[in-house]
Amino acid sequence: MNNEALKFWYKITNNTPKYLEVKYAQREEKKRKSYDNSIADTLSKFKKNIAEKDEINLCHSGHLGDLIYALPTIKELSKTKKCNLYININKPYNGQYFKHPSGNIMISERSYNMLLPLLIEQDYLNKIDIFSNQKIDLDLDFFRNLPISNQFHSFRWYFHLVGKQADMTAPYLDVKPHSTIRDKVVIVRTFRARNIFINYQFLRNYDNLLFLGTENEYLDLKNDVPNLEFYNVKDFLELAQIIKSCKFYLSNQTFAYAVAEGLKVPRLLEAYPDFPVMFPTSNNGFDFYFQQHFEDYFQQLYNT
Repeated sequence: MNNEALKFWYKITNNTPKYLEVKYAQREEKKRKSYDNSIADTLSKFKKNIAEKDEINLCHSGHLGDLIYALPTIKELSKTKKCNLYININKPYNGQYFKHPSGNIMISERSYNMLLPLLIEQDYLNKIDIFSNQKIDLDLDFFRNLPISNQFHSFRWYFHLVGKQADMTAPYLDVKPHSTIRDKVVIVRTFRARNIFINYQFLRNYDNLLFLGTENEYLDLKNDVPNLEFYNVKDFLELAQIIKSCKFYLSNQTFAYAVAEGLKVPRLLEAYPDFPVMFPTSNNGFDFYFQQHFEDYFQQLYNT
C-alpha cells in the first residue's frame, strides 16, 4: 500500500498517530526532493561564482528591510570580492501586507530613489544600479526558495545562500551624523508587525520624541502620544543620519529598524510574536514582548 492509501486508511480508521506519521514523512520527502531537484544546483552555482570571480553581481528585489539585512553578507563577501548590487524594482509581492506604503510592490522606483543615497555611502558596495538583465552571479531573492522555514534571524537567510557568516554584532551601515537633528528619541511604528501586548501611551510622560515614519503612521501614534513631533525625511540617507545622531531608537519590526540595527545605535525593538525574525545583536539593544519590560527598558535608555 502506498503512502497516500495508507494515509487515507489511517484517517478513516481514526488512527491519528499513524496518519500524522505518514503525513510528516510525505512532507519531509517533498522537501528533500525539492532540494535535490533544483536548489542544490543553484547553491553550487553561487558557490562556484563566489570562488572563481573577483567581481560578483548580486541582485535583490526587496522588501527594503530584507535588502538591508542582506548587507552584512555582502560586506563579508566584499573582503575578497568587488560586489555590485542590482536592485530589481517594481517586482510584485504575492502576499499581503497591511497598509504597506508600497502596496503589493516589493521595492518601488520611489523607494529605490530614496534608498540609493544610503547605499552609495557604503564603501563595500562597488556599484549600485537598477537591475536590467545584467548577468547575476548571486540572486539574493533565492532565500525565499529554500525548503526551510524563514522564521529565524533575517541576517542568516543570506548566510545559507553563500556558506559564509558575518559578525552580526558589527555595524553594517556607515553614515555621518545629521547636521542639525541630534539627541532625539527617534520612533517609527508601522501599521504592520505590531505587538498586541504593547501600547505607547506612557510616552506622554517623556519629552524629545521624534517620529520618522509616514504621516499616517505618525497621526495614528499621536492619538496615544500627543507630545510626539514629526519629521519627513528627504531620503533614507537622512533617516539613517538622524538615527545615527539619536539618543536612542524605538520601533517595531520595520525597514527603519534594520537601519538602526545596521548602525548599532542604542535601540529598542517591539518584538513581533507572529514572525520573530529580528532581534538586537549588540549589548546596547533590547527587544521586548510585554509592556512592563518595554517601560523599564525605555526608562533605562532615557535616563542614560
